[in-house]
Amino acid sequence: MSKIWTEITIKTTTEAVEAITNILFENGAEGAMIDDPKDFNFEKTHEYDWDYVEEDILEENRKDDSVKIKTYVDEKINIMEFISIIQEKINLLPNYGLDIGEGKVYSESVDEQDWANNWKKYYKPTRIGEKIIIKPEWEDYSANLDDILIEMNPGMAFGTGNHETTSMCVANLEKFVKDDSTVFDIGCGSGILGITAAKLGAKKVIGIDIDKIAVDVAKENIEKNNVSSIMSAVEGNLAGDIDKNIKADVLVANIMADIVILLSKDVKNFLAKGGIFISSGIILDKIDEVSKALEANGFEVIEVQKKGEWACILAR
Repeated sequence: MSKIWTEITIKTTTEAVEAITNILFENGAEGAMIDDPKDFNFEKTHEYDWDYVEEDILEENRKDDSVKIKTYVDEKINIMEFISIIQEKINLLPNYGLDIGEGKVYSESVDEQDWANNWKKYYKPTRIGEKIIIKPEWEDYSANLDDILIEMNPGMAFGTGNHETTSMCVANLEKFVKDDSTVFDIGCGSGILGITAAKLGAKKVIGIDIDKIAVDVAKENIEKNNVSSIMSAVEGNLAGDIDKNIKADVLVANIMADIVILLSKDVKNFLAKGGIFISSGIILDKIDEVSKALEANGFEVIEVQKKGEWACILAR
């Protein structure tokens, strides 16, 4: 029998995404999807690149350019109380200088099977970086000779947004991952970045996420892409759940600015000498704050990359 979930949707702005996502997690949400219309408006690198989404989805986003944050909660949670708390905390954000846009919380019941199938319309094969093609498992794609094909089942761990942050991470993995690299993917979600590193030739990849659902999805995708001899996924956090005797040559974290700031205190303990820390998911207004935190913890910021509303910071 299919499970009934309540879909919670908050309409807001890119600026408020980080704060609202934190509010959701702090109040029991186990995952969040960020649907930002700006993430769909990227330029094709090549004429043969696939569209990221169907045209009707693009048209829908043209009519409503608000960012939509979605999470799903089951019947064990008191929905009305959950919504009331979330709305109350969102209403306080303008006091901290954040533009929340509409800032309203909506809800509707959704059958688990319908939810699973409806998500598929958002995903099409797309080129990210120079060689990497991300392909949903239900789509067909004829790869070019030099393409590296990664087949994904996005599941509950991977949303429709973050294209710009993901593409910056992938481009840097293409640059920094070598045949003898050990790579940590922190906040691995569905495992895209770790699997990319494995396919680029890394000798060892560890993905870690605090969300059990994300780890389960990542494990499925690791098997699907035949990189289980290289990559593993574990539930936990960097400081307490990865062996400090294992040092990463490349550590990638496509998460949120506040989490990168927290990570900056421990990351050095997990990087090999000369290792690179690739952090993304950082809104432009947070660049200075993240950079200062990294420098305060012994890093040299070597490059800040920007794409749309997002930044990726490279540090050693």
